[in-house]
Amino acid sequence: MKRLIFNVLYAFILLLVPAEIFCNNLLQDSSPQFPGKKSEWKGFVRYDFEFNGRQCRIVCPGKPAEGNPWIWNARFPDWHTDIDSILLSEGFYVTNINTDEFNGSPEGVKVWDEYFRYLTKSFGFENRVALEGISRGGLYVYNFAKKYPWRISCIYAEAPVCDIKSWPGGFGKGPGSLQDWQLVMKAYNFKDENEAKAYADNPVDNLEKLAAAKVPVLHMIGLNDSIVPPEENSFILINRYVRLGGVATVVPCTRGKQDLSGHHFDIETPALVADFVKTNTRAFRKILSPGDFHLYRGGLSRSAAKFEKERTGRVAFLGGSITYNNGWRDSVSNAIRKRFPETKFEFINAGIPSLGSLPDAFRFEQDVLSKGRPDLLFVEAAVNDRTNEYPGIEQVRSMEGIVRHALSVNPQTDIVFMYFVDPDKIIDYNKGIIPAEIKNHESVAAHYNIPSVNLANEVTQRINNMEFTWEGDFIDLHPSPFGQQVYYRSISALLMKCWSPGLIPNSSDLPLPAMLDPYSYENGRLVNVDKKYVTEGWTFVENWTPDDKASTREGYVNVPMLVGNKPGEILKFSFKGTAAGIAVAAGPDAGFIEYSIDGKEWKSLDLFTQWSGGLHLPWFLTLADGLKKGSHTLRIRLSNDRNEASKGTVCRIRYFYVN
Repeated sequence: MKRLIFNVLYAFILLLVPAEIFCNNLLQDSSPQFPGKKSEWKGFVRYDFEFNGRQCRIVCPGKPAEGNPWIWNARFPDWHTDIDSILLSEGFYVTNINTDEFNGSPEGVKVWDEYFRYLTKSFGFENRVALEGISRGGLYVYNFAKKYPWRISCIYAEAPVCDIKSWPGGFGKGPGSLQDWQLVMKAYNFKDENEAKAYADNPVDNLEKLAAAKVPVLHMIGLNDSIVPPEENSFILINRYVRLGGVATVVPCTRGKQDLSGHHFDIETPALVADFVKTNTRAFRKILSPGDFHLYRGGLSRSAAKFEKERTGRVAFLGGSITYNNGWRDSVSNAIRKRFPETKFEFINAGIPSLGSLPDAFRFEQDVLSKGRPDLLFVEAAVNDRTNEYPGIEQVRSMEGIVRHALSVNPQTDIVFMYFVDPDKIIDYNKGIIPAEIKNHESVAAHYNIPSVNLANEVTQRINNMEFTWEGDFIDLHPSPFGQQVYYRSISALLMKCWSPGLIPNSSDLPLPAMLDPYSYENGRLVNVDKKYVTEGWTFVENWTPDDKASTREGYVNVPMLVGNKPGEILKFSFKGTAAGIAVAAGPDAGFIEYSIDGKEWKSLDLFTQWSGGLHLPWFLTLADGLKKGSHTLRIRLSNDRNEASKGTVCRIRYFYVN
């Protein structure tokens, strides 16, 4: 009823006020300055211009919605304009570029790509567009959307062509169009008709990526359409799309006129289409709160009390390459300084690329505690724990080891667990699965009442909420500057919530709870290699650098290294504890080792990893675990075996490690 009243009043205003005056008044407030000829289109300002030699037009809303949303009409922009008129009144831009001769061919998609970039970069249009494909326009919108699904908010298609064999080919129930078939043959560069018939990238084909991106589609069809029969077009596409997990709706239009053999029909509910487009447009969706993905648990009162009372603070960041690189970490550090402006801070960056929870537990003493006891510790290992495939039991023992080690040294330390995003975690969450490594880390966080920030789930759900895209905005598991800001805002929101005035409780020490796992690595430490381990076949290199062109990681080049290159010779390492292993530089020539604990059976292990071909990768290998406390001896020897991808049988040990 409200929409009806609005439309009546809107039409009445148009009758009373000269169109050009009305449009100019609308335009003065907010439209960008577009090129070309200015005119009126159904009460709105229209610009006609050329882009790369092609005729284009943009119709402007009176007041653009936030983010400048837009709908792209592929073909016949003056057909059934009620939908576009409603969207214009809601703040959408409406555009069209003449690529009529291409009929959605790869060359046409290329032109569309250029036009998309032009509008988003030059005029600040939303970087996800609603597509409107009428009749043969279906070829345009689907072929573009399949190539760039992250750019598409939704697809509205009206009696769409979804297979060139149906139209204009006419190889099904419909008559086709010989003239348009020749245009298709030319546009797609088909050698002959057989090649055209065999073409396997019609809109009905290869919908997997579009469905995986959850781009919603809505088709309006005529059941009696014999020009573009739905049985050969919409029904096939929609059925395949739904089976792939895509979101799809079909509305048969059965009322009103059914002209041109049922291909022209009245759109019974244009408001339904407009609402569909709005619902799937960022500006009209509720933005998710970072707090929805935070667990505050015991809070961060102890660090706040330290910062406020003593006016000094030490903050450490422990993680992999996403921690090591500049970005979110620097912004979070600045936010902490701003929250406590009178406090003098020291920040420790203990990020090392490629390392996960297992290395972190054993290097914690050297890379963090040796620089001073932290008052606030951020830990992230979820990405590399997935990539490096550490066993779940090692993940729990490692994360618990870090927590207990930190709190045993400084019971006043506050700790935050963070779970960064990667494509595998997005897939898991979209299947309703909590990633295994996050489950493992959360079991530790819950046991020790530690706050956590689930950035993996937050990014996934905000992508699903169409706030941004992975491909266009976040880019990679090493986030773009945009992604770094997503991390920073979420982490800082948790900090500010925990540090809200009046919410900082008593900061007294709490006793450590019982261990989750009696073999947790709470006493993990690195043992430097030196000359005492030298034996026949194993040499000590004071300052190792590679003699190949493979890359290295900081801390694993220009450092002491114990190098074995003679199969059969045994290296002995004696230790006290429940676990031991070696940290190696696993490069292009990494071989196999054999090892034995306390004289027991020998086991074999391949040092070559999926990354070793071009990188001397820091790689931690636990060779003994779950041992009784006491003295033990680890024996290591090189094997004659080697991975078929490896160039040698070398073992380079940077550290032993012991719990």
